[in-house]
Amino acid sequence: MEKEILCVVGARPNFMKIAPIMRAIEAHPALKATLVHTGQHYDAAMKHAFFEQLGIPEPDVDLEVGSGSHAVQTAQIMLRFEPVLDRVEPDLVLVVGDVNSTIACALVAIKKGVPVVHVEAGLRSRDRAMPEEINRILTDQLSELLFTTEREARANLEAEGIAGDKIHFVGNVMIDTLHHNLPRAVPAAQTLGEMANAPFGLLTLHRPSNVDDPVVLRRLLTTLVEISDELPLVFPQHPRTRQRIADLGLEPLLEQGRIHCLPPLGYLEMLGLMREARLVLTDSGGIQEETTALGVPCLTLRENTERPITVTEGTNRIVGTDPQRIRSAFDEVMSEEVSGRIPEYWDGRAAERIVEVLAQWLEDEAPRQAGIA
Repeated sequence: MEKEILCVVGARPNFMKIAPIMRAIEAHPALKATLVHTGQHYDAAMKHAFFEQLGIPEPDVDLEVGSGSHAVQTAQIMLRFEPVLDRVEPDLVLVVGDVNSTIACALVAIKKGVPVVHVEAGLRSRDRAMPEEINRILTDQLSELLFTTEREARANLEAEGIAGDKIHFVGNVMIDTLHHNLPRAVPAAQTLGEMANAPFGLLTLHRPSNVDDPVVLRRLLTTLVEISDELPLVFPQHPRTRQRIADLGLEPLLEQGRIHCLPPLGYLEMLGLMREARLVLTDSGGIQEETTALGVPCLTLRENTERPITVTEGTNRIVGTDPQRIRSAFDEVMSEEVSGRIPEYWDGRAAERIVEVLAQWLEDEAPRQAGIA
């Protein structure tokens, strides 16, 4: 009899992480996957584009939660997820990443006696002002199986009291998706036209610490406009970021430079731009990983990162939001060759390793978990 794994996605970064896991589960004769989309990311067109491009089957259940404060969104996910859990009666609940859907569904599952699996466990920024950091820490505490993307994550987890036999270093499923889709990446010329004939930089901004503070956002955009005089920037705008720029009347500032604003792009379009960019400026954790895998220089517009391996081994530099630091790092990248190496197990096979562990655990350990409460 097949074992049922209830897989949860909620926001755009989750889609790239779940795609290879779904493929690996479906290829395993003893496992079956049910996919729940919480609707935390509620842009229907973007969700459809990502699911279609990444080959993810349409969710078996869409909770259609939508936006709200962290408390409201988390509570709504929990309320709507519980009946699904009762109906499906899975053997495991698998969550990925660090969004509100991750912690919300993990909480419901563990309180209902269903073991939780956390993919991308053990990452720490040491900044508890980030909601994602709280989600990461709590989800790891609730999980029975923890899959890590880098060896250093084990030390973080064991320091927090998590038993070593629960932790499995498997590599990075985001890189599985990158490897799988790189041959289909949309050439930059199809997205940018003639602009792609010359060097360009790629910019993304979405973190509340950057876009919700008017002073920080204006300072960042002013610096980026200056940089764009030397290297034109392509700026696919997150809907929330676009709204904040409009609310603050900052569109004229952007027009002063060579910043090419675009609507949100699909995964294959973004992958094509990243692959061909001279450098990337971002506050996204996933893009720090993808640029390291592609060997593209990355300047992270944050004061910290939960993905230190992208700095110690990859092509990433942490520059914060100070104009002088950003400008200095930009000048260095433009004047020298940036090199990095691909981290261990970032080889496109992380999902296969995950599924091997899940299948073995369900065969050997699950019967002993019957009394979990």
